Amino acid sequence: MTATDPKADLHFYLQSARDALLWKLDGLSEYDIRRPMTPTGTNLLGMVKHAASVELGYLGDTFGRPSAEALPWLEDGAEPNADMWATAEESREQIVGLYRRAWAHADATIDALALETVGTVPWWPEGRDDVTLHHAVVRVIADTHRHAGHADIIRELLDGAVGMNEANTSIPPGDTAWWEGYRGRLEQAAREADDRAAKNA
Repeated sequence: MTATDPKADLHFYLQSARDALLWKLDGLSEYDIRRPMTPTGTNLLGMVKHAASVELGYLGDTFGRPSAEALPWLEDGAEPNADMWATAEESREQIVGLYRRAWAHADATIDALALETVGTVPWWPEGRDDVTLHHAVVRVIADTHRHAGHADIIRELLDGAVGMNEANTSIPPGDTAWWEGYRGRLEQAAREADDRAAKNA
């Protein structure tokens, strides 16, 4: 087995999540990228804004490498969840630009420090706020992939587009009729299972 570079492995999975999250914005209107699609307001551009904030915090401030970015939505007194949506005045270009700058800042931290380097997370409780760079990068990867998964579902609900990127849909081929039949079989199986459970109760 060929030895790999742990930082390169971590960066690959972090970047693939970043790219997937941004790709979900492509081709959508200003309304659709901001549109709250769940009862808790989950929306595409808000997840990008949140992901930028997470990277700047965990892979910047935590290791004594603050950025010059102003993040008013994280300041004391900001309304709850302000990092999870974009105001009408915050443009797509501003939020995407912030995210790309956050990538560069985070990547510089990863490049500059050993994975064993210990940082302090400012918003964690004192005494339990130390974290290694390795742990912080894994945490950011997990968070970004989680939101990329949310974005997959939101985008499919908006216009039917699916996949990790344009070249990788990660689903079997099928036309509209095939997918309608497939979904119908799943619906039938769910109803049958529910009926069985009711009879056995």
